[in-house]
Amino acid sequence: MSVRELVDAVNDAIRDFTGRPGNTSERTGFRWLSGENRWPQARQRIALERVTGLPITDLGFVPRGKPKTAPLPPAALPEDPSVHRRRFVGAATGTAAAPLIAAPNSRPQRVGTSDVIRLRDKMETLVQLDAKRGGHTALERAALAGADEALSLQRRSATQRVRQRLYAVASDFVSTAAWSMIDAGQLHAAGRHLDRALTLAGMSQDPDMTMQVWNRRAMLARQEKEFGEAVAAAQAMQATAIARRSPLHASLAHARTAISLAHAGDRRTALRSLGRAEDALGKVRMADPRPPWITFYGPAELYSLTAIVRDVVGDPAEAEAASYRALGALPDTYRRNRAYTTARLSLAQLHQGDVEQACATSADVFDIMAGDPLPGRMRRLLGDFHRDLITLAPPRVAHEWTDRYRTEWSTPV
Repeated sequence: MSVRELVDAVNDAIRDFTGRPGNTSERTGFRWLSGENRWPQARQRIALERVTGLPITDLGFVPRGKPKTAPLPPAALPEDPSVHRRRFVGAATGTAAAPLIAAPNSRPQRVGTSDVIRLRDKMETLVQLDAKRGGHTALERAALAGADEALSLQRRSATQRVRQRLYAVASDFVSTAAWSMIDAGQLHAAGRHLDRALTLAGMSQDPDMTMQVWNRRAMLARQEKEFGEAVAAAQAMQATAIARRSPLHASLAHARTAISLAHAGDRRTALRSLGRAEDALGKVRMADPRPPWITFYGPAELYSLTAIVRDVVGDPAEAEAASYRALGALPDTYRRNRAYTTARLSLAQLHQGDVEQACATSADVFDIMAGDPLPGRMRRLLGDFHRDLITLAPPRVAHEWTDRYRTEWSTPV
């Protein structure tokens, strides 16, 4: 939660028990963080307790002398209040999603920042599931249900800022449903979802969500072999406001452009875009917070995308090296990405004529994903491996590979 979001949540809580929105400023929030303001006003203290579900003193605030009004419920003071205050304001995601304390004059039909945070927590759970298993229809259904919930809240009373955030969350859910279908290989359904997600992103006026949709539109177009459309979508990513001001987003936009250009046959421009992606990523502070949808992107993912570009433009040795770097940098939780990158590694080895090693590497894909069916996008990639294996290897080797992995490879999600 940013300081701006914390202040909005406090003002919403004040409105719930007074009938009028609070006027707490962002500057006040930063004064809480720094310790300059060690005891908020009475209404702000009540609101902070309701937002977090914790006594005000547990948040690190210290009373100024003897209060004139009846004291709030007592709580043991922490040993170092400033540390607790910084944790509260700087990492409020874990506490702000706590259940609100019911108030006699509360208005349950009012929607506030806490509702947005609750939906974002659901979205982050789906992102983690995707990283582990990949796209599948159950993930699509869960994402669409989340979007429906976000949009249903629009029928209740809310500030304009909260309404825009609800549209942004709904766009995030629908875009995730689209991505699940892309990864599952159900491309037609993905296209419908992306059209809806782009509309919701526009209504939210959120450039981050707009870029997310264009990113997945570029991926969909590439899967459909519409390479001109893929280039246009990647360039639309570069044109978003978030890509112009965030080197992380800019790097992803350039990398996606590089892949699209490589498939379109423009080797020189593809490699130039890849270099720009590397330069932009070098300016990113990887410890900075980021939206859940782009948590996958970093050095490991750029190495993986580099492997694709290099293999497509005819540099399989460089593709193999980039794949190894990607596997070395990938977090253990990114199971699906690890399997996909391993499949790309096997292709790079095959394209260098190292048939035995390529077959052994491709076998690792099935071991990594053991227990779950392969997502459709991964099965397509292994289909590319199979076709190249038939072309480049003796018939006996291709037949043995097919006989051994036919079941795992052909089972749909």
